[in-house]
Amino acid sequence: MYFLGIDLGGTNIAAGIVDRNNRMVVKTSRKTRVPCPDDEICSQLADAASETLRKAGLAWDDIPYIGIGSPGTVNRETGVIEYANNLHFSNLPLRKLLEDKLGKKVILENDANAAAYGEYKAGALRGAKIAVAITLGTGIGSGIILDGKILAGSNFAGGEIGHTVIVANGRRCTCGRLGCWEAYASATGLIRSTREAMEKDRSSAMWKITNGDPANADGRTAFQAMREGDTAGKTVVNEYIGYLACGLANCINIFQPDILCIGGGVSNEGDPLMIPLKEAVKKEVYSKNSVKQTVICRAQLGNDAGILGAALLGE
Repeated sequence: MYFLGIDLGGTNIAAGIVDRNNRMVVKTSRKTRVPCPDDEICSQLADAASETLRKAGLAWDDIPYIGIGSPGTVNRETGVIEYANNLHFSNLPLRKLLEDKLGKKVILENDANAAAYGEYKAGALRGAKIAVAITLGTGIGSGIILDGKILAGSNFAGGEIGHTVIVANGRRCTCGRLGCWEAYASATGLIRSTREAMEKDRSSAMWKITNGDPANADGRTAFQAMREGDTAGKTVVNEYIGYLACGLANCINIFQPDILCIGGGVSNEGDPLMIPLKEAVKKEVYSKNSVKQTVICRAQLGNDAGILGAALLGE
């Protein structure tokens, strides 16, 4: 048996076929065209599914359902995406529209939850009874797995750890709150801190790295500068690790997971990020004296996590 999963993003629609052993067989990707009418997004998803099946040499009868991970508040019971600001969705009855169009069962889930489930089924979170996955991207995606089930909350908006406040009256977050973890520890937050540091220190190596234009700064800039011995770059990285550790300690204090994995582009920095981060978290957690400690590690599946998790939602 094979499963089809789709990771619906604001930039790309990524789809894949997963086999019984939780292995990706085929993968496709296409640009997402939004904003658009409801029937148009259904057509985009249907086309992505059809292309993926053709590429795998499969027919619709070879899959039991289509699993889809989408940003926003996704009501899995009703099949409605209640709100997804980046995709311009408001109360989109995606499951019904797509099932009517394709005649195939559709299962919806929040994209961060789907990615966490993918890591649980086939990646870094395998074997965990309680697990948390954090993705450091434009925002902070987070998914929580308890006893093999996704924690969605009573209104399917649970697990938004990125929107817990770590700096009272701090930076304004895109959600409207001040001082959210996401505003400091996402890749976007890191880039903002990098640009602010550049403006304060015109002698920083970060100016050379960005060809003299702060607009060219990305999540790697400060780390690269730090490796070159730049003081400003080192300060940005140290502050960033502090913000990230604060939020992770909050996660651990609330859930005490067996494993917490970190994904997203920033996690690719590897040891220069992970080693000091683990040390900082160790000092912050309430359970620092417990025999059993949460294992903190990098996610394993990369961009495939969301596809895998969506594909396996019915398992």
